Amino acid sequence: MTKQMHLAAHFPGVNNTTVWADPRSRSQIDFSSFTHLARTAERGRFDFFFLAEGLRLREHKGRIHDLDVVGRPESLTVLGALAAVTEHLGLAATVNATFNEPYELARRFASLDHLSGGRAAWNVVTSFDAFTGENFRRGGYLDRADRYTRAAEFVATARELWDSWTPDGTPRPFAHQGQHFSISGEFTVPRSPQGHPVVIQAGDSGEGREFAASTADIVFTRHGTLEAGREFYADVKSRLARYGRRPEDLKIMPGVTVVLGDTDAEAQEKAADIRRRQISPQNAIVALEQIWGRDLSAYDPDGPLPEIDPDPDSELVKGRVKVGDPFTVAAKWRALSEAKGLSIRQTVIETSGRQSFIGTPASVAAQLTEFVAADAADGFILVPHLTPGGLDDFVDHVVPLLQERGVFRTEYSGPTLRSHLGLPTPVRKG
Repeated sequence: MTKQMHLAAHFPGVNNTTVWADPRSRSQIDFSSFTHLARTAERGRFDFFFLAEGLRLREHKGRIHDLDVVGRPESLTVLGALAAVTEHLGLAATVNATFNEPYELARRFASLDHLSGGRAAWNVVTSFDAFTGENFRRGGYLDRADRYTRAAEFVATARELWDSWTPDGTPRPFAHQGQHFSISGEFTVPRSPQGHPVVIQAGDSGEGREFAASTADIVFTRHGTLEAGREFYADVKSRLARYGRRPEDLKIMPGVTVVLGDTDAEAQEKAADIRRRQISPQNAIVALEQIWGRDLSAYDPDGPLPEIDPDPDSELVKGRVKVGDPFTVAAKWRALSEAKGLSIRQTVIETSGRQSFIGTPASVAAQLTEFVAADAADGFILVPHLTPGGLDDFVDHVVPLLQERGVFRTEYSGPTLRSHLGLPTPVRKG
């Protein structure tokens, strides 16, 4: 049987993905924006709709970073509302495992799973800094290794709670004693229609890959080439056996962008224009300052990279994950800039591009099919550059071609997100 492709829609909510200056760009908060994108995804028979999350507004130079999205509704609230206006589409929320507690979060996801008829998913993320922790009573932050151990125990504890009702609908007492949690009582929500909500994880580190192999149902990743995608795919899938899992028990879905045109040349021109508008002169300097940790506002974005070294101890930027050792990144950017004669803005454009599929609908359908057939992915999470209409053309013009190729469904085959993804129903333990 031809390997089937999975598709999901990501609602843009962070960074400079959205081209705000486009006259078709609409609100990131109005419910009409969420319903438009979700209904478009369901019309295209997508597996799920994916919401990002952030627990604190980012700051830059001591002020709110106004080139970012400022304000974002709580994800589970939005998805609960979307459950009423969709029938089949999976509903995935990004919720933090560092500043939440298992009982309450398991209860909220179980409630969403019941309200939606078994379509809930949880993208498990962790927090990395005390800046975010200031919004919470407990405050502080966890070391990297502790963040993953807490997250793993968090998910395991949530699953114990979801399993605590008997098949005949009787609640049983639960008790969990572990390194991070010690709880007992009775769970208030019966076992949900798909057993457990689907668990999503994002991360490319060794710890992240191991966490995905042991715990996740979906990995949300990003890889810029077919070769990189195949390496990641083979590595993560090879880790599953040690946890008693099969390769098909985990779906690998990179986040990608798609740009369509009547010809490949037109699509390439549109893609270049989108990148220029995403990386404005102001955004280019901000991106540079995030690496260098210095105020570089006096530099010309169309000029060369600064010759000064980064400040590794800077707190110029707060609320953003560091991209690695600043000296290593700066050296890499300088080498690229010198080799290609790139300005600051051009360097940022070249280094910050997400994996994109660019071309006519037919060529994009062929590229997507090749990635899946080559075991570089099981499917894709599409990140549009416009809210809320950024997937309209893809659903209208690319999805029918994928269906004609026999690599994507023409109708939903079951009622739950697990049935869309071909994932097994969890066996109740205890």
